[in-house]
Amino acid sequence: MEFEYPQNLLVDNFPANNRSLRIAVVSETYPPEVNGVAVTLSKVVEGLRNANHALQLVRLRQNGTDAAAQDDMYAGYQEVLMRGFPIPNYPDLRMGIPSKSSLIRLWQLKRPDVVHIATEGPLGWSALRAAMYLKLPVSTDYRTNFQSYSTHYGVGFLYKPIMAYLKKFHNHAGCTMVPTEALRASLAAVGFQRLKVVSRGVDTVAYDPAHRSDALRQQWGLAPQDLAVLCVGRLAKEKNLDLLLRAFEAIQARQPSARLVLVGHGPMLQELQLKCPRAIFTGQLRGHTLAEHYASADLFLMPSLTETFGNVTTEAMASGLPVVAFHYAAAAEMIVSGVNGRLAAMRDAEDFVFAASEVAAQPVQLKSMAAAARQTALGLDWACIVEKFENELQEVIDASRLITHSGTPPRSTPLNASRV
Repeated sequence: MEFEYPQNLLVDNFPANNRSLRIAVVSETYPPEVNGVAVTLSKVVEGLRNANHALQLVRLRQNGTDAAAQDDMYAGYQEVLMRGFPIPNYPDLRMGIPSKSSLIRLWQLKRPDVVHIATEGPLGWSALRAAMYLKLPVSTDYRTNFQSYSTHYGVGFLYKPIMAYLKKFHNHAGCTMVPTEALRASLAAVGFQRLKVVSRGVDTVAYDPAHRSDALRQQWGLAPQDLAVLCVGRLAKEKNLDLLLRAFEAIQARQPSARLVLVGHGPMLQELQLKCPRAIFTGQLRGHTLAEHYASADLFLMPSLTETFGNVTTEAMASGLPVVAFHYAAAAEMIVSGVNGRLAAMRDAEDFVFAASEVAAQPVQLKSMAAAARQTALGLDWACIVEKFENELQEVIDASRLITHSGTPPRSTPLNASRV
């Protein structure tokens, strides 16, 4: 068997309450894994459960001790664990295995109203094929820039086939949710269909300037007036971290007491330690400790050009940090240059370095930007995001029923299951 049921919960006990939706959510990443997709999806699942929808979460077993959640506080919640294997160069992340037959058996026992697929790996593809075989409505997320990652690992020649696969995958769905308008436009331009913008929220209670710690700053070797420059994320090539070091060098040339703090781990750790031995490397952090590190810094640098959104941008802003980033992803939609941060021209490394050093050298402006960043984040309420997500699911269900009743799907609807 490729999945395991919780001992005290059968699929037949996967009910819909008060005419709520029965939603099957499929993902190859989920907390305690730390990445934007996992964090965002967990917030959406939590919001849907709080809205009294019946949730079935199909996810990977992350380790030998991982067990399906059994939470009696919510009626109609089930976790189904699937087998997977570590991703090369990302041993803390896993990829599923083909599981179409298992998912067909699972959903034949109790049909969900809609299947939402959050990742495009083998498990996601299997879920798509199973749902289409059973003629279940499907929605998907486009959350990870696989095609951009390929250029950072010497396999740029795979760009076209990866894009072709992603387009085929998502165009089978009733809708594909993307986090920004810019991403919607770029995907539409290359033939992706039925794209809907559903942004991401941020927890402004968990991430709050009030978590600032003088004791932590002292551990970093900083006096009260000294500058702490923060970057949070995987220490990997696709995060453009060589540019981060260049930008910090420019800052340090003007402010020798400044310290660089990197939160995260990854394959570039040793290389970065050699290049910047005075930087503080904390490893991967979670919960209050992570929030404390955000709030105890003074400036956040976001050099990545491979994000579809970039949750760390909004987490930093919620923590009262001005953000310097490229005019891209979440930053392009959240940051107003000179007000709550600074945007550099897309792919202009020199502009990024200049922007970082200029913002860092203006302590008065830095404080006003910090307050404005916090105000921006306060408008990113998760309840609104989840409501938008619900509405998109309902539209997919309604469109599927219309097709079923009319017997003639419009040209833009998903292809017949036999074609998958």
